[in-house]
Amino acid sequence: MVNRRGMSRMGCLIPLLLVSVVAYFGMPAAEAYFDFYRFKDAMGNEARFASTQTDQHIVVRLAALADSLQMPPEAERIMIERTTSLITISSEYEVVVKLPLNKERVIRFNPMVRSRL
Repeated sequence: MVNRRGMSRMGCLIPLLLVSVVAYFGMPAAEAYFDFYRFKDAMGNEARFASTQTDQHIVVRLAALADSLQMPPEAERIMIERTTSLITISSEYEVVVKLPLNKERVIRFNPMVRSRL
């Protein structure tokens, strides 16, 4: 028989349980932030090629992406401002994240991208 030190077999179980609980309850917030970054990246791509596209075409494409990501309807309200040398694409929306104990938190997102034409 192997001599073992008096260490518990449950030593790793409690930290693992805590990490899994935090991950389970943090997933909705992480998903909201991940969608925000995908949306902002798409805005950046549209801004880079804005010199060859109309504002309406950009709005339609970004609204379709917001719909496919199941973002709130406010995210589909995309504002575009053009000058002779600069384009600004922005949106504003809120996501309600459900927390434990029937609590909710509202996270406000304001993705905005500027690019030279």
